Amino acid sequence: MANDRRGQPVNLGDLFRSPGSSLGGLARAAAGRMELLDLLRARLPAELQACLVGCNVRDDGTLVLTASSPAWAARLRFEAPGLLACCRERFPATARVRVRSATP
Repeated sequence: MANDRRGQPVNLGDLFRSPGSSLGGLARAAAGRMELLDLLRARLPAELQACLVGCNVRDDGTLVLTASSPAWAARLRFEAPGLLACCRERFPATARVRVRSATP
């Protein structure tokens, strides 16, 4: 429980659901990314699904995929055209794919 400006307790769930809340905006953005991640993972072969650990669509139309290691990032690059097509179903302005590794 958090406190409002008058010191009254506020349900944390209400902070996330409030339309103008910055916490609510973050929660909706995180949920959207998780939804996209699930969609893209379903498009991948079974052995690659777990290696895709994150994704995001930037404002410039770049789909950024994060792989669990450099080796898996290399494998994901081969799947980029299919993942881009899959992403375009939800985000039609997506124009390119960038694959990154979660580890240096």
